[in-house]
Formats: sequence, structure tokens, C-alpha cells
Amino acid sequence: MSPLGGGSVSTLCPKAVVQAAAALGVDTDSLLRAAGIDASLLRTPGERIPLASYLELYRMAVERSGDPDLGLYVGHIIYFSGLNFHLYMTTICRTLKEYFNVIPSTLRLRGDTGRVLINPEGDYIRLEWHPLDERTATWRPLVDEMLRSAAEIVNAICALPVPVRAAEFSYPAPDDTRGLKRAFGPNLKFGCQLSCLYFPREVLRYQLIDLDFELGSEFCAGPASIFFEDRNDDPFLRDTRAAIRRALPGGGLTIDGLAGEMGISRRTLQRRLSEHGSSFKRMLQDVREQQSRRYLDDPRLAITEIALLLGYSDQASFSNAFKSWCGCAPSEYRQRSLEDTAAGP
Repeated sequence: MSPLGGGSVSTLCPKAVVQAAAALGVDTDSLLRAAGIDASLLRTPGERIPLASYLELYRMAVERSGDPDLGLYVGHIIYFSGLNFHLYMTTICRTLKEYFNVIPSTLRLRGDTGRVLINPEGDYIRLEWHPLDERTATWRPLVDEMLRSAAEIVNAICALPVPVRAAEFSYPAPDDTRGLKRAFGPNLKFGCQLSCLYFPREVLRYQLIDLDFELGSEFCAGPASIFFEDRNDDPFLRDTRAAIRRALPGGGLTIDGLAGEMGISRRTLQRRLSEHGSSFKRMLQDVREQQSRRYLDDPRLAITEIALLLGYSDQASFSNAFKSWCGCAPSEYRQRSLEDTAAGP
């Protein structure tokens, strides 16, 4: 595959490739040097590397491991590495349909590789992978990675099983399909126009797993406490804040979108907020500010993930907003909070 131009990816991606390669016996120090990637960057939170460097690392890992299923392993690692983030998503979204609405936003965390679209087709829904650069459209490792991680995430967060009914791949049929059948089932088709997974349409109404408990003491702000509401608070205000939290990860929240989420008209929403001495803009800022502090108390959430959960298009936009609320950068706030916790009362 020829080198690509611009774009970058989160270090989550090369770290997963390196981990999969190491499990297959590849010398990862030599691999990183050959790909021109500084190993220290992979240990820096929020760092990104050029897309071209990532794909070269990936290509060399496949070559040196001799395992064409490497992308499947990378997809599994990426799914598991982002598990804490997806636990939070189950406290925001109620059904798989709501989660599908924010998948395009969550994919931005990985970087400039492509986008996922959800489209109906008869009794099924298709989860489609659309690479940003057509030169990667038929490159098997990246296709396998994206579809494998998507299938595992969807199945993991639902209260009921979400089986893959069929999978289509844009690349030609490989000689050995056993790994693909273990990952996606027996109904595989190759040489297709795009790569996608088919799920029964009924799964859209499946409930997500309800995490009505603390994840453990190591989670400084587990999902149950992160969204705690004062029981004496007005029910309308509670419902409004909950609706804002559900809608934020999709990005671009408007008053019309919030009204639709709550099942009321824009005029009714404006009137009721006014009756409570508030407004859409004020409520949106209050929820973002409150949740940003609580998210930052959990060191397992990356700042880029927090920016997405709060509906910001990038980390810089979130950082600027947070500075206006708290007078410091999110990273500084988190460091102070961790130091205060370590110091104790």
C-alpha cells in the first residue's frame, strides 16, 4: 500500500498494533524504530501520530508476524482498551439505537481513518465502514480491525446478545477464513463494494446494560455516582439534564434537538426552562461544567474522551471552555485533584 498524506491517529491505535505484534513474537522495539515512531509517544496521554506512520507500522507488523489475522487481534485490543469509556456510554444511552446515533462521534477518538454509518436494509441494519482514503478501503487489517471492534462493543454493552448475521468485506477472499468465521460467524462475503456487518433490525430497541452500581474503589467517579441527582430536585430539571447528557456525545446539540429528545415542542421547553429561571444555553453550560469536573475525577477517562462525552468537536475546544469555567486547563485540574486525593483529609 502506498504512503498516505495527512491525517493522524490517537496513540490508542499504534499501541494496540504493538501489543498484538508482541503477542505474536515480534520484536516491538525494532518494529517501532523501523516505522520511525518514538516509543515514548505511546506513553503520552492524548498524543497523536501521523496516519501514514501508523499504517506503515501496521503493514510491517503484519509482515513480520506473518499472521493475516492481525487486524482481528488489534480490533479486540482496541475494544478492550476503550472499555471504561463504553461503560460511561451505557449510563448515557438507554438503547442500542441511541448508541448507534453517537457511534460516528466515538470513532473520532481513534483519528482520521474513516467513519461508520448505520443504514436499514429490510429486516436488518448495516453497520458500514467508510474509510476516509479509498486506498485503505480494501486493506484487510484495517477493515478487520474496525469491524471486529464494532461487533464486540455492540455485543458487550447490550443486555441481550447482538449476533452478527452476516459480514461483507471489500477485500478478496483470503485462503484461510477460520479467524473471520470465529469473529463474525459463517455468513461471509468477499469482494464487496464496502465492508459492513448485518444485525437483526430488532436489536435497535435492545436495552443497554444498566450499571446501577459503583465499579469499585479504583474508579474515583464510577458511573452510578457520576450522574447522581438530588432526589429533591425538580423532576423536569432532572429529566432535562439527563436528556442533555444523552444527546451531548452526538455533538452539535441544539434546543430543537433537546426538545425532540424530550418529546416536547421547542416552545414548551423554552417556557418551562424560563419558569425555572433558566434557559437552554445556561442549562447546557451548567451540565457540561458539572460533568467535566466529575469526569476528570476518573483518571481512566482520557481528556479526549471527556471532550467527546461533553459534545465538543475536539480537545482544544473543551480545554478552552473548561478554562473559562475553572481558570485552568483540564489536565491541571485533574493533577490537582489527584494530588488532593493522595494527600487525604
